[in-house]
Amino acid sequence: MADIKYQRVLLKLSGEALAGEQGYGIDPEVINGIAAEIGEGVALGVEVALVIGGGNIFRGLAASSKGMDRASADYMGMLATVMNSLAMQDALEKQDVVTRVQSAIDMQQIAEPYIRRRAVRHLEKGRVVIFSAGTGNPYFTTDTAASLRAMEIGAEVILKATKVDGIYSADPAKDKNAVKLDDLTYLEVLQKGLQVMDATATSLCMDNDLPMIIFDLTRRGNIMKVVCGEMIGTIVKGGATDA
Repeated sequence: MADIKYQRVLLKLSGEALAGEQGYGIDPEVINGIAAEIGEGVALGVEVALVIGGGNIFRGLAASSKGMDRASADYMGMLATVMNSLAMQDALEKQDVVTRVQSAIDMQQIAEPYIRRRAVRHLEKGRVVIFSAGTGNPYFTTDTAASLRAMEIGAEVILKATKVDGIYSADPAKDKNAVKLDDLTYLEVLQKGLQVMDATATSLCMDNDLPMIIFDLTRRGNIMKVVCGEMIGTIVKGGATDA
């Protein structure tokens, strides 16, 4: 059995990751593949919590930029995250992984209310907990929700799954001279304006010394590699880069 480095993790997925190549909605093959990898981690004893964005269904910020009231648009975006969370719950339970969805917006027919102690208890019992509806407040992103929930449940690391294999000095799709950065501090991320997470989420992690690993979700097996401590992607930490 593989040795695990992180006992309790929070996995942050973008909504777009669930859409796969189709760009909108939920690709069953993609979500089932992610669920299978999460199931492998749970089988090893890793306690997994998830936060999933809603950009594959609705983006509040994009709608507000076109004239919609920002608060209303953000609430719609929160509901999109609930839809993704329910889809992920279904995919995980098809893998025989017991899963609970907790919502920051009260909707008792389909999700538990977010209660920190209950969430921690679920994790201790080996259940995957999916935190939906962001923080329950407009003007805050799911990145911020991920940082907040990770600290509340005592996660050891945030795993941010993306479509690239880490942070680069420039957009690798546009600049052939872009260099992959293996490690950074949160202060460097803020100073360089790197689009890893929004500034609020980054500051929360920095203030609480919570590390984050950015890695490529599209490569099968990468979630397991990260939780077992293999050096892939880019790690962002609060201290000096050589710490």
